[in-house]
Amino acid sequence: MELMFWWLLPAAALAATAAAWIAVRHRQTDVRRRPAAHSDRLTMLPEYQDALRRHRRWLAVAGIACAALLASAAVAAARPVQLTTTVPEQRNRDIMLCLDVSGSMSSADAAVVEVFAELAREFDGERIGLTIFDSTGSQVFPLTDDYGYARDQLLLARDAFEGKPGSSGFLDGTWGGRGSSLIGDGLASCLSGFPRTPDSDAGEDGTAAKRSRSVVLATDNYVSGNPILTLPQAAALAKDRTVRVYALNPGDLDYGSDAGQPGAQLRTAAESTGGSYYALDNPGAVPGIVAAVQETEATALKGAPRAVVSDQPVLPLGVAVLSGITLGSALWRMRL
Repeated sequence: MELMFWWLLPAAALAATAAAWIAVRHRQTDVRRRPAAHSDRLTMLPEYQDALRRHRRWLAVAGIACAALLASAAVAAARPVQLTTTVPEQRNRDIMLCLDVSGSMSSADAAVVEVFAELAREFDGERIGLTIFDSTGSQVFPLTDDYGYARDQLLLARDAFEGKPGSSGFLDGTWGGRGSSLIGDGLASCLSGFPRTPDSDAGEDGTAAKRSRSVVLATDNYVSGNPILTLPQAAALAKDRTVRVYALNPGDLDYGSDAGQPGAQLRTAAESTGGSYYALDNPGAVPGIVAAVQETEATALKGAPRAVVSDQPVLPLGVAVLSGITLGSALWRMRL
C-alpha cells in the first residue's frame, strides 16, 4: 500500500505538536494564576484520590483516542492506495454488422437493428462495428469493444428507421452510386471495415487468420442497379480474407429449388464463406450466430499492461470511527 499525498503526514504531525505545546503552556499558566489555599487537605482524602485516578485513566483513554483519531484521519487524507498492474484481455474476434438500408428494406430495418442490438448484448469482449449501405456504403461506427457506445448508436439507427424527428441525416452517405441496393458492393464496403494487418489476414501459405472475423449481413438481396461486385464475387472476397458471412433475410420466402431466387443466392453466398443463413424472424437466428461466432478462434489477446490505482480507505477510516466513539465515551465519563 502507498500514500498518494504522503507529505500530509509530516504536516499533520507538526500541526499536532504545535497544538499540544500551546495547550500545555495554557494549562500551566492557568494553574499558576488560580492558587487554592490548604488544597492539600482535600487532595489527601481517599475519595479524592480514587476520583483523581479514575479521571486520569479516562483522560489517558481520551488522549490516546484523540491521537488515534487524528493519525487515522491524516492517513485517510493522505489517500492510501494499492498500485497493481493488469494485463487486459480482448477476444480475438471482430464482428461487422452490415445493414442494407435500401427502399425494399425500409419496413424491416428497425427490426433488424433490434436483432443487432440483441447480438451486441450477447457478445463479451469481441469488437463490433456497424456499416450501412444502399448504393454506397457508410460506416456508422468502427470496430469497438465499447458496448455502451455501440448500443447508443444502434438506438440512433432504430430512431432513424422509425422516422423520429432529428434522425433524418442518419442515411447520409448511402446514396450516389449506380442504382440502389447494391448488395455485392455493400458487402465489400463492410469487409473494408476490418483492419488489414498480418495478424488479421491469412498468411501467404493459406493458414488460418489469427484473428477471426465475421460479417452479419442483413439484406433481402433485391438488387436494383449495376454493382461493381456481384454478391458471389463479394462472398469470394470475404472467403479470400477469411471472413465468415452470416446472412439475415427479412424477406425470406419459400424459394424452393430455384437457385436464382434472392434468398437462395444469399444462402449460397453466406455458406460459401463458412457462415450460415437465417430468416430474420427465426428465433434461432441470434443464438445460432452467437454460437457460430464464438466457436471461432477462442484464444484471448493480451493487451498492453495498465497501472491500476485502487483506493484503500477502509482501515484508516475504520480506526477513525472507533477512535471517535472511544473519545466520545471518555469525554462523557469525565462529564466534559
